[in-house]
Amino acid sequence: MIASDLDGTIIRPDGTISPRTVAAFEAARASGIHIVFVTGRPFRWLAPVSAAFGHLGTVICSNGAVVYDLEAERLIEAKTLPAASLREVRDIVLEFEPGARFAAETTRGVHLERGFLDPAERSIVKEPEQGMPDVGVLASEGVVKFLAKSWRTTPDAFMEEVAPHISHLVSVTHSAPSIALLEMARRDVNKSVALAGYAAELGIGAAEIMAFGDMPNDVEMLGWVGHGYAMASGHRLAKEAARHLAGPLEDDGVALAIEQMLCL
Repeated sequence: MIASDLDGTIIRPDGTISPRTVAAFEAARASGIHIVFVTGRPFRWLAPVSAAFGHLGTVICSNGAVVYDLEAERLIEAKTLPAASLREVRDIVLEFEPGARFAAETTRGVHLERGFLDPAERSIVKEPEQGMPDVGVLASEGVVKFLAKSWRTTPDAFMEEVAPHISHLVSVTHSAPSIALLEMARRDVNKSVALAGYAAELGIGAAEIMAFGDMPNDVEMLGWVGHGYAMASGHRLAKEAARHLAGPLEDDGVALAIEQMLCL
């Protein structure tokens, strides 16, 4: 099996996937290798995958909280956060970062607190006039990812400051290279857990999986699989977790590694 992250791993800054990368994955699939994408994106944001590969089957989304059938456009599984956890996490984050703004990905859509978007984002996404619903309403929709953004610090610093105080309630990670944005989910959620469950259904063990990633939300996955590849252009934590290093995204590092594995 080949399991790959999307953004910063095979999706380029312009939102496309290179023809060489597409060809490498198609060659792997033609040889009988299972392909699964494991992403922090919600299932609604899989257009680049569909555009490049068509309907490829199962995709693990929202850092492992959601398993989605892309071909049938059907939600297979969603691990959601209870309202009590949402309230407590929000209060704790605000103790350390009073200026934090929040958003929630649910099984029905995304809800943004006013002030969550920066000016550039507001030119693309309309900010809600009423703000984000009460956490009870959010929980009724099924929150798969709770987001906290800070404007005064860096991604790593925000994580180091807040994560120790909320890790008993939620899993915490981040994947935005230049935005202090914490991604929180149920405590038993990360990419490796979801990937392990999916692979087990196919009778595939960790030693038979080649995985690619570039950010802290890929750490567990890269460390669990038998053949973990961090992108040379990725975060230091991903590189520390992986056994191998793939070339940078701009040089089609994932495609090169797959080509070498297939002896192309």
